[in-house]
Amino acid sequence: MGETAAVTAVRASGLRHRVVEFEPARSVEEAAVARGVPLHAVTKTIVVRRGDGDLLMVLVPGDRTIDWRRLRSHLGVSRLSLASAEEAHAATGYRPGTITPFGSTTLLPVIADASMDGLVSVGGGAPGMAIELEAADLVQALAAAVADVTQTATGR
Repeated sequence: MGETAAVTAVRASGLRHRVVEFEPARSVEEAAVARGVPLHAVTKTIVVRRGDGDLLMVLVPGDRTIDWRRLRSHLGVSRLSLASAEEAHAATGYRPGTITPFGSTTLLPVIADASMDGLVSVGGGAPGMAIELEAADLVQALAAAVADVTQTATGR
């Protein structure tokens, strides 16, 4: 499949990791099966807008969604929104569905949900590509803030 900016960046970081290629999936559930990992290990990278031109990444386990109230509280702001596909692409160099915290064209702050633990599988920067590594290594390499900013997919 070739080397993406994400794979190049994680290799250069020296982190222990494994690159996994799989048939592109249409959902996070399909991605978990295709990657051979539990749903909670699939880690979505969501680009969030704090203000005009003020973006950040939130790492969300596959079985969870952003809890906007908790995220606003953590950031000390009253308003947040998802970045548009165009904003996310301009800031990261990745298209929606391939966004990853590694190899982004712009260094964005990263918040990792506190529930992340053990092996995680983040996007590899292209459809059908993932990078597996330990959550603690991911957090440390990205200098990510760790906070309880998600809820289960059912809203509890």
